[in-house]
Amino acid sequence: MSEQTILLNKAEGIATIYLNRPEKKNAMTLEMWKQIPKILAELENDKKVKSVIIRGVNRQVFCAGADIEEFSIERVNASRSQYYDNQLTAAGDALENFPKPVIAMIEGPCIGGGSEIALACDIRFSSESGIFGITPAKIGLIYGVPQTKRLIDAVGPSRAKDILFSGRFLDTAEAYQFGLIDHVYPTESIVEETYNYAKLLGIRSQSTIKAAKEISQAILAGTVDNEFDHNAAYFSNDIHEGIKAFKEKRKPQFSE
Repeated sequence: MSEQTILLNKAEGIATIYLNRPEKKNAMTLEMWKQIPKILAELENDKKVKSVIIRGVNRQVFCAGADIEEFSIERVNASRSQYYDNQLTAAGDALENFPKPVIAMIEGPCIGGGSEIALACDIRFSSESGIFGITPAKIGLIYGVPQTKRLIDAVGPSRAKDILFSGRFLDTAEAYQFGLIDHVYPTESIVEETYNYAKLLGIRSQSTIKAAKEISQAILAGTVDNEFDHNAAYFSNDIHEGIKAFKEKRKPQFSE
């Protein structure tokens, strides 16, 4: 990958995406935004991968935002600015619509573009060192519609306005209270807790998880109705194995 600013590792059914610009606090470049959908397309087709964790490479920072220094080049006029925004939106959409669970593992600052990435993930775990903020008001940018919707879906409209209007930073306690993050762990245990959770998902029914994500996304988008094909599960091997394992008092061995 270009300059190795994003790294990928696969182990035990878990793919880890590392944001790898520690000298810039993992600030996102245009090229990094463009890499995310490509990586996810590869992982979608890898049957061994059951879930994805996205994190900072150095454990000091998740992502300090977009690389503002790059804006004078990549957003120099309206057409280039629109192109940049399109790539940013595509990255968020790719994370949100990825059919497997995506977990943001946050340590240290998760600001601006970092929060955009985290909000596009299914679940957000943070260490006690997490710091959160969405700061377009500090430089005169307008937060995009998909990104604003994800924020509102997570924290509600009035809290979303508070975060966007003020551009202030939230510590983990307030971020958890707001619903911006889902779990807070001690710094020394967040890696173990996050990967143990991902391993747990790996032994659950993948057809159930995929359907749960699909239905959840459809509900949030307002595009689902009661005609969703819930009965499709009864034609899968998983439900028969699950019922059999329950009767036999053993752990089920679900299909991939």
